Amino acid sequence: MKILDGSSLAGYIKQRQATEVRSLVQSKGVTPKLAIIRTNPDPVVDSYMKLKQKYGSDIGITVDVHTIEQAEAEDRIKSLNQDQSVHGVIVQIPLPDRSQTDKVLNLVDKSKDVDGLGVGTKFDAPTPLAISWLLAGYNINLPGRKIVIVGHGRLVGKPLLKLLKTSDLDVSVVDKKSGDLSEQCKSADIIISATGVPGLITKDMIKEDAVIVDAGVATDSNGLIGDVDNTVRELPDITITPLKGGVGPLTVCALFDNVIRSARNPQVHK
Repeated sequence: MKILDGSSLAGYIKQRQATEVRSLVQSKGVTPKLAIIRTNPDPVVDSYMKLKQKYGSDIGITVDVHTIEQAEAEDRIKSLNQDQSVHGVIVQIPLPDRSQTDKVLNLVDKSKDVDGLGVGTKFDAPTPLAISWLLAGYNINLPGRKIVIVGHGRLVGKPLLKLLKTSDLDVSVVDKKSGDLSEQCKSADIIISATGVPGLITKDMIKEDAVIVDAGVATDSNGLIGDVDNTVRELPDITITPLKGGVGPLTVCALFDNVIRSARNPQVHK
């Protein structure tokens, strides 16, 4: 079994980003700043928010958390859009009123939408970008291979499909409700799962020499868990992300790469 260790790749990227931030501060007097809108306290979401705060601190980026009621979100986002010292604005989802998600996300200025979730955003969504970095970092060739994305959610599945389709790859999307989920996975050379359904992907669904990227996130009594059942890691001939330290560390890297890109844009901080 080969491991796709995102943590080791993230270490190199983090060093590069810290250097880039120092350069921005020294050459342009610009300290990149990320604003996080938090309307719905949640253990999983908050755990990632704390990672973002620590990561930002480590590389010299200011991270401000705005804990507000959803009703206040529109005014707060408009204010942050106008704030020239803010280079990225993200809205932690899910919102308490999920029916307003599209409206709220699209309030974020396109040049500050570093989560890549609004219509017309200038940025790739961090998790799909992280997955592409992870596969490239371990020389996983994509052309000519069947890629199956399990789950088509807003954060991973939909933007990942868009990202891979631009390269004219053989990629399809299924989910837990698909009647042919097992058969689709059995025929896949590369499986990327992001449903948040623990244990959805079992070892009888995996072909020999398959590559498996587990980007699912859920919680149980032991903490954060993914979509892939633990027995899958008993297979000797697969390439797979680890239980911890796979896609997650690179997702944080990708988010802050977007913030740095935004801070370089004179239209944001002029």
